[in-house]
Order: sequence, then structure tokens, then C-alpha cells
Amino acid sequence: MSTAAPELRPGPGDPLAVALPGSGDITARSPLQLFWARFRRDRVAVGALAVIALLVVVAVAAPLIVKLAGVSGPNVQDSSTLEPMFGNPTGPSGDHPLGVDDLGRDIFARVVYGARVSLEVALLATLLSMLIGVAVGMIAGYYRGWQDAVLSRIIDVVLAFPILLLAVGIASACSLGNGCLGGTIKPGLSVVILVIVVVNWTYIARIIRGQVLSLREKEFVEAARSLGASDRRILTRDVLPNLVAPIVVYSTLLIPQNILLEAALSFLGVGVQSPDASWGAMIAKAIPTFDSAWWFMAFPGMALLLTVLAFNLLGDGLQDALDPRANR
Repeated sequence: MSTAAPELRPGPGDPLAVALPGSGDITARSPLQLFWARFRRDRVAVGALAVIALLVVVAVAAPLIVKLAGVSGPNVQDSSTLEPMFGNPTGPSGDHPLGVDDLGRDIFARVVYGARVSLEVALLATLLSMLIGVAVGMIAGYYRGWQDAVLSRIIDVVLAFPILLLAVGIASACSLGNGCLGGTIKPGLSVVILVIVVVNWTYIARIIRGQVLSLREKEFVEAARSLGASDRRILTRDVLPNLVAPIVVYSTLLIPQNILLEAALSFLGVGVQSPDASWGAMIAKAIPTFDSAWWFMAFPGMALLLTVLAFNLLGDGLQDALDPRANR
């Protein structure tokens, strides 16, 4: 009689298992398959991803969309579209689906081009903030000691400043003359990106530092260290891959914050400069005429609301899908 132990395989009800096509065998699913299976069940997150994809298409194809809509460019001023008596902006019509502003510029074209500015600022600023924050957080969390003390105090000093006040101060200083750093940072888009990076890398660094403090005590790090692996190799080959999930989740949650910060700076007049279209600047210009020209503020405000909401919902969905403890 055979006494061999029975082979253990995942059962049909195991969430880590999937049936192979054409056979009765069951095999374990990869982490990527598990992530996609969890994510696609979240209809809200999938819908948010669709909205973001549509927004990216609109931003990339802005000139084509404006041309197909048959409206004038975002910076074309046409006084004939204003009210003949008082020169007030006119509302939605056949020629201008979303109306015109106080200078006769088409609101639809400016909202479409404003999506390009918001996404460009948000994505570039988030990428640079992530690179700096991840590097600082990994160094502080892994080496600890004086490196951790110095970097943590720098983070505390930056976080001690009121964020919006600090951003306005830097943006105002760099918006004068030739900009900052010998003309490297010029007024406009580059100033907004600089301000967001200076402010937001600290939050990422703190999160990554906490994750690395836990990871450096794990068995796989001790094993790599006992085999003679260098600190650089451990950080890049062992620690960094385990930070992918928090980096991805926090990036999607940071992008809407950056979009709102860009809109706030443009609203205060120290962000994207005229005549470039920006949702924040459009809302600021619409305040004096809001009671008589609601469309001037409503449509860029709706675009800003939908964009921020979509990124927040996507971030929540990614957080749930990447959580290994999620019971789905």
C-alpha cells in the first residue's frame, strides 16, 4: 500500500486559483491576475478609469476636437459674440456650445485646452515629487541614524509652512523678471510644477520611510544582507519592488491634489499665465460676472470637479485591488 502524501492543489473555491482552459486542472493566479480580478469587480473604479482615459484623449487631441466642434481657438477674441449693448459674455448657442467669456473667447475650446494644462502639471509634478520622495524616504528608512534624523527634520521644516502660503510665495517670487535659478524656472507652467514639487515630496517621503522601516527588518532583507549584497542592491532589488503598491496608490491620490493646487495658484493669479487656458484662471475671471454669466464659471468648475473625483475614485479602487488582505 502506498503511503505517499496526497498532492495539495488549490481548490475551486480558492480565490488564488483559476481553472486552466480545456482541462480540469486548477493553478494559482499571479499577483497581476489577482489585481485585475479585484479591480474589474469595482465598477466605480473602472468607470473612473474610463473617465480619466477620455480626459487624456481630450487633452492630447485638443486641437482636433476644437476643429471638429467648429469653434474658434482658445485664445481667439471675437467681440461680435458679445452682447452689442453692454459687451457682456453670451451663453451657450449653436456656434458656441458652452458660451463665450468676457473677451469673446470660446468656453468650450478653453475648457478642452485647460484639460491639457491640468494633466501636464499634475503628471509632471507628481512624477518629480515621487522620484524625490521615494529616494529620500528609502534612504531615511533604510539607513536610519543621522541620515534619518537630518532628512526627517528637513521634512518637518517644510511641513511646518502653510502649504498654500508657501506655494504663493515661491510662485510670486519666480513670476518676476526672468524667473528663478538663473532663468531655468520661468514664469508660467514651470513655476507651478516647481511649487508643487517643493510642497508635495515631503508627504511621499514620510510614507515611504515608514514602509522601509518595516521592510528592512524582514527575513528576505536579512537573507540578502547575509549573502553579502550591497545596500544599493538591497534597496533596488529587494525593497523597491515591495513599494510599488503604495507608490501607485498614493500617486493616483496625489494627482487630484496637484490639479487642485494648480487651479488654486492660477485662481490667485500666480499660476499659468494668460492667455493660456487654465480652469483655475477661468473660474477666477468668472467671479465678477457669475450672477449674469453662470456658464463662464460652471463649465470649467464641472471639468475640475469630474477630473478630481475620477482620480480619487480610481485611487480608492487601486488601493482595494492591491490590498492582499482584501477578501473578494
